[in-house]
Amino acid sequence: MDMVTRMASEKPVVIFSKSSCSMCHTIKSLLLEFGVNPTIYELDEISKGREIEQALLIVVQNPMVVPAVFIGGQFVGGANEIISLHLQQALQPMLKDAGALWLGVNPAVYDIDEIPKGWEIEQTLLRRGRNPPAVFIGGEFVGGANRIISLHLEQSLQPMLINAGALLEFE
Repeated sequence: MDMVTRMASEKPVVIFSKSSCSMCHTIKSLLLEFGVNPTIYELDEISKGREIEQALLIVVQNPMVVPAVFIGGQFVGGANEIISLHLQQALQPMLKDAGALWLGVNPAVYDIDEIPKGWEIEQTLLRRGRNPPAVFIGGEFVGGANRIISLHLEQSLQPMLINAGALLEFE
């Protein structure tokens, strides 16, 4: 149980899941749509998965162990609880309070190594003097990693994202 408590406290949102579980996939997708970057432990794919699952039974007190969602280090529930919180519009404030919605951007990421015609995209970027990563905000090329970091340090990135509609302002 100590292992689960430690793991659940490492990040603002932690999900214990199984790769074959459709409800786990639904909850992960929901949280990703919010722009949350959860730590996900796929119990059927990690070395101590069975041991963690047994410890989760004690914490969760439910035979339906996964998905088990922890927000701010606290067990919040499984699929039913997370969906209910979402429908009651209580999930987003909870995520914000835990620091999981610190930015809220949900970018479209294209890994050119893994998509069809990725090589052609890379060649086009290189011809235009743009090395990957090439970041576009609001349809406009902004720059690579160095430029994004500079904008962030200058406190110019967040307003740029807000103006593009990629980031919601939280009060």
